[in-house]
Amino acid sequence: MKIASALGLARSVLHYRLNLPKQYRLRRLYSQFVRPGDLAFDVGAHLGDRTWALRALGCRVVAVEPQPLPVRFLEWLYSAASDVALESCALGAGPGTAELLVSSRHPTVSSLSASWVEQASASDEFRTVTWDRQVPVRIDTLDGLIARHGLPAFCKIDVEGFERDVLRGLSQPIPALSFEFLTARHDLTLECLAEAARIAPYRCNIAYGESLRLALPDWRDIGDFQALLRAVPAGIASGDIYLQLPRT
Repeated sequence: MKIASALGLARSVLHYRLNLPKQYRLRRLYSQFVRPGDLAFDVGAHLGDRTWALRALGCRVVAVEPQPLPVRFLEWLYSAASDVALESCALGAGPGTAELLVSSRHPTVSSLSASWVEQASASDEFRTVTWDRQVPVRIDTLDGLIARHGLPAFCKIDVEGFERDVLRGLSQPIPALSFEFLTARHDLTLECLAEAARIAPYRCNIAYGESLRLALPDWRDIGDFQALLRAVPAGIASGDIYLQLPRT
């Protein structure tokens, strides 16, 4: 294992697997969307902290991760777990192959989106990050995962600028899902919401930064929510948008 990759893995273990307060907040948040026995998808699983939280809530989890080193870590953790299925691939609008741009020291920002990496490279937030190699990966779709594993109650998507393409590979409503947003890429966020609106009349909420707490007291229609995105509090660089089908 190269030194840069080993350091990147160690940093991720400290931040994601040993951060117990964050794990508690994840479980509290996800308990709003899943119940014991539900199926959940963790797309962009990395080292599996979201898989861990969903398992703790009694879910069966499909963990999707394309990077070879994190995949080996997930296999070490979950190869004997009957409630976790590992998918060593990326997701996109259609099946195929692509080059994953990998940051060995910061593997959480590895991406399939060359334009996202180019813009990130020019920002102060990512000034210490370099994408130093490319890895060929297999691409599947959310529809493909559903055909093999079933329809999940919840799907988390965190794929560093490729969220829109992942949503384009979905043709049927998932009851609840989330995707990461960056305030610097407002255009991508709006495109993701447009894809969600194509699929179903979702209601929206938002969690700023690493708060792992829904910020809005009530859920908004996608059209109303788009206007709210223009008023994200100062100092917030990223977060997650949550979507769920209207309650009947």
